[in-house]
Amino acid sequence: MIIEVTSEQQMKDLATTIGNSLIGGEVFELVGDVGAGKTTFVKGLAKGLAIEDDIQSPSFTISRLYDARDNLQLVHYDFYRLSEPGIMANEVAEMVHDEKTITVIEWAAIVEGMLPENRFTIEIESPTETTRSVTLPNNLKVTL
Repeated sequence: MIIEVTSEQQMKDLATTIGNSLIGGEVFELVGDVGAGKTTFVKGLAKGLAIEDDIQSPSFTISRLYDARDNLQLVHYDFYRLSEPGIMANEVAEMVHDEKTITVIEWAAIVEGMLPENRFTIEIESPTETTRSVTLPNNLKVTL
């Protein structure tokens, strides 16, 4: 399913709807160019998970962990600056199999072999300066 969004708020609202339905154990791979809206999407997921912390891009810290509703947690990775996962490989392998964790990974190519087959790959394209095309996978069951 492809959804067209024309504002940052619409991107957050879309992801909030998805976040509302999460139960833990989900793994998301976000695909898109720099500035496409991947972190904005994560901000919406966090809202749907009742996270009140300020969600920031982990571009420089590589990962960020947030406590969420229902004893869940959200872990957000950004491997843009890495050519290999190094010591992060063990953490990623553990998190993607944790039933209480929602894992979101940007620039996931370097950890591709660690990701579960049933992950949700969401592609975000920027056809114009203000428009985003968000491709949701068929295996993501959410009512929009």
